[in-house]
Amino acid sequence: MFEDKTLTCRDCGESFIFTAGEQQFYAERGFQNEPSRCTNCRNARRSAGPRTGGGMGGGFRGERRMYPATCSACGKETEVPFQPRGDRPVYCSDCFDRQRR
Repeated sequence: MFEDKTLTCRDCGESFIFTAGEQQFYAERGFQNEPSRCTNCRNARRSAGPRTGGGMGGGFRGERRMYPATCSACGKETEVPFQPRGDRPVYCSDCFDRQRR
């Protein structure tokens, strides 16, 4: 059912083989995306140190971008880790903690 595929690494640009066995492994675990990096680049990325950032899979984002906002509860100027859209309230960290309780 599975056949070896030649893919291109997104980091180094080299071609690598996504073997039938690897495809079967991915399918058994429900992975929907093919690997985007060759084995060498994957290993280098893993050994580069701890990842920063949140979310699924982490990532190598470094500093998180913050956006200026005005707290909807107290009016204090604050920064939040998402772009406020205006259709929902935005809270400073103190008001957010109170809101959660």
